Order: sequence, then structure tokens, then C-alpha cells
Amino acid sequence: MKNQISKPQAIEPPPSNENKKGLFNQILDKIEVYGNKLPDPLILFVIISAVILVVSFFASLANVSAVNPVTKETISAVNLLSGEGLINFLTSMVTNFSGFPPLGAVLVVLIGVGLGEATGFFSSLMKRTVITAPTKAIIPVVILLAILGNAAADAATVVLPPIAAVVLMSLGFNPLVGLVVAYAATSGAFAANLVIGMADVLAASFTQTGAQIIDPEYVANPAMNYYFIIVSTFLLLIVAIVVTYKITIPRFGTYSGKIEQVEELSSLEKRGLRWAGISTLVLAVPLLFLSVPSDSLLRNSETGSLITNSPFMSALVPLITIFFLVPSLFYGIGAKTVRSGKDVADMLGKSMSTMGPYIVLVFVVAQMLAFFSWSNLGPILAIKGANVLQDVGFTGIPLFIGLIIVIALINLFIGSASAKWAILAPIFVPMFMLLGYDPALTQMLYRIGDSITNPITPLTPYLPLILAYAKAYDPKVGMGTLIAALLPYSIFFGIFWIILIVVWFMLGLPLGPEGPVFLPAISS
Repeated sequence: MKNQISKPQAIEPPPSNENKKGLFNQILDKIEVYGNKLPDPLILFVIISAVILVVSFFASLANVSAVNPVTKETISAVNLLSGEGLINFLTSMVTNFSGFPPLGAVLVVLIGVGLGEATGFFSSLMKRTVITAPTKAIIPVVILLAILGNAAADAATVVLPPIAAVVLMSLGFNPLVGLVVAYAATSGAFAANLVIGMADVLAASFTQTGAQIIDPEYVANPAMNYYFIIVSTFLLLIVAIVVTYKITIPRFGTYSGKIEQVEELSSLEKRGLRWAGISTLVLAVPLLFLSVPSDSLLRNSETGSLITNSPFMSALVPLITIFFLVPSLFYGIGAKTVRSGKDVADMLGKSMSTMGPYIVLVFVVAQMLAFFSWSNLGPILAIKGANVLQDVGFTGIPLFIGLIIVIALINLFIGSASAKWAILAPIFVPMFMLLGYDPALTQMLYRIGDSITNPITPLTPYLPLILAYAKAYDPKVGMGTLIAALLPYSIFFGIFWIILIVVWFMLGLPLGPEGPVFLPAISS
């Protein structure tokens, strides 16, 4: 990576004494062992698909059915292991894949995000923000930048922690504080931000697929959690600041190793950032002209709404792409990391090539969800599950907290957010709809649970990277040391995020544009 901050050479750590491991580390070891035994997500979805086929056969044989409480229609299980099922699979395989909602949206957004990472725009922007912040504000700035960096996909997780380590070290803090707080904020606050990013687009796409089991006309708005994630940003910022000063800084104490200094931005990088800033302002002017006036082009032509059924919301994904793509391009030209059209094409090609595994995974996921839909197992599970929850009185706040905790535990074993939600959305979204809750609420509950244990799951590819950075400063640091330092962020993020969603629910506030807490039919 261009102008990456230099780090001391890592020293081989001394052999650890397994007999001295405490209960906490033993539990973490078990999680890591059993989590590593799980199959790759691709194989996992193949297995689930096979299970759906077999279950559909036996469910059909047993005449399993459920009555839709809305339409009063009886829904019966359909056997997919039949001649008709085989023909349906073969003739629909391509359209299942090509028509899969998350595929196009994610690839389009990646055009802008990928160019921002390839040109060095994101890296320079993060470095510039951190090193120019006032000394007393440096930790809040690092945390806020880490949270906002989620909009740039995984770039912030890779780029920001080593920058934060060196910056805080130069100010007299232990560099491990910088690594821990930056990583905890980027990963643990993954469902908080001030802008709509790829994570919102991806989550909404799977939510839409799940909701259409109950309402085939349902269209998910990528901004339907926007109000909540904005408030979450400031809440988690405060929580992370308190945890850092009260727990993390005292825990690591002073640093006695070699003090590294932050590399200043080069003149070309500074020029690139200026050009990127100017291009962003130029982009904002026509957008305001097209959206602010009451009769503007991006508003609903009948109601004048910018949010409800408006071209603005329908064009949200392309707009996100443009506002990533254009500043990234101008940064590259100004910083001379882009010298020709061929450079842009190569960068975009390399960025898209990283999505190969995702595209293959989407192919399998699309078939699995099609099986789930054709077999009618999704609505049957949702209806029966909703009935059970109502019968035992497990609805409302206890249900919300229970779902968050379950998702947080699952996240320790399955790190991919899209993989988890692809499996769970067709079950929980329709189940919660039958209980009267809008898909926007179910999605937000999922995103909270999926975020809070991100810092401590040993199965993410980024935790070993952070560990390697940490060992460069202190060879004695192990996985247990790192997770123990990250755990307070997970705990307090979880506590205060749950409090926020409970208060939000009790007040009945919308989670975002077209994102009510209750389904319209219920709230009326």
C-alpha cells in the first residue's frame, strides 16, 4: 500500500505455556477450534440446499402446511425432489442467479469503493484526518473516523489501525491502544455510520428477499435504517471514548519501545485530496438542485416526497457509486496514481477480481433461496414460529434482545455478514412480519447482533492482521491478550445499542426513510 506507515520488525514470540491458560482463553480456544471446523460458506450453502431438498420431500410426504394469517390461504410444503422440481431448477438456474437482488447492487457500489482503495484516496484521507486533528481530540477523531470508515468497505479495517497506533504512540500513548480502539470501532460499530454504504445496500437486498416470502411486492430501501445508524454513530462514539480512557489506556500502560513517527503526506497526496474535495463539492451542487426544490426531478412527481417512492431513493445505489467514484478518480489524477484511462480500467478490473469468490457464493445462495421459496418451507417456518412465539408470549422487547444475542453468538462462528443474513433473513424477516414488525426493524436487530461481536471473533481474517501489528510492538502479545482488550468494546457496545433500540421501539420512531418499526397495517 502506498506510503504505508513503517512498523518495527516483529520478533518471534516466546513459546506460550498452555497450562497457564485461564478459563477465558480456554473458551476462546474452543470457539476457534469449533469455528474452524465449520465448512467454507460456499460448501455450507451447498449443504443447506441439499437439506432443503430432502426436508421438502419428507414435509410434502407428511402434508406439512400452515395457514397464512393475513390471506387465510393454506400453504403446503412442495416436494422439490420430483420431475417438476428438477425441470424448475434447470430452467430457472440462470435467472435465479442473474436476478438475485444483492448481486447487481454490490457490484455497482464496488466500482466506486474499489477505485477509492486502489488510488490510495481512502488511505490518504484517513491519514490526513488523523494527523491534522488537535492533540486532545485525537482519540475521538480516530474512533469517529473508524466508524465512518465502514462506508469504504474493509479499507478502514486494514488501513486505520496501524496509522492510529503510530499517531497515538507519538503522543505518548501505548501504540496497542491505537490498534485496539481503531479495530474495535471499525468492526464493532459496523452497523453505524453517517452515510449509506455497501453494508446498507447488501443488508437491504437480503431483507427484501426474505420479506417477499410474505409480501411479493415488498421493496427494501437501503436507507431504511438510516436515522437509527446516525444516532448509533454518536452513541457508540461516546461509549468507545469512555471505554478507551477508563479501560484500554490503563490496561496497556506506558510504552518503552522505539517511538515511530507518522509519515507526512506527500505534496502529490495533498494535491490529490484537494482535487477530490473540489470534485465532491462540484457533484453536490447538481444533486442539491435535483433534490431540494419541491418540484425537483428526484422527488416523487405526485407527492413531492424525496423519500417515499421517489426517484432519489430508487437511484440511491448509483448515487453512492458516483460519490465514491468521482472523488477517487480526481484524487488519482491529482496524486498521479492514475495517469491514463488504462490505469483506471486496470484498477477497476483488479477490484472486481476480488469479488470472484463472492460471485460464486451468490450463485449458490441464489439457488438455495429459490429452493426455500419453491418448497414453501420459508413461510411455513415463519408462520409456525410466529405462532409459537405468540403462544408463549415471547414478543416485543424480550424477542428483540433474544434475537440480538443469538446473532451475536452465531457471529463468533460465521464471520461473513452476507452469509449469515442470507441464511437467516428468509426465516426471521417473515416471522417478524407475521408478528407485526416491519422488515426494517428485523434488519436493524440483525445488524446490531452481527456487529457487536465482530471485534472478538477469532475467525475473521482481520484479527490475525491486528495481532501481527501488535506483535511488532510487543512480542508477548497473544490472541487472548488482544481479545481481552477488545471484549469491553463488544460488551458495552452491546449494552448501549440494546438500550437504544429498546427506547427507539418504545417511542415508535421510524428507523429510517420507509423504515417504520411496525408494519403499516399494524400501526394503523
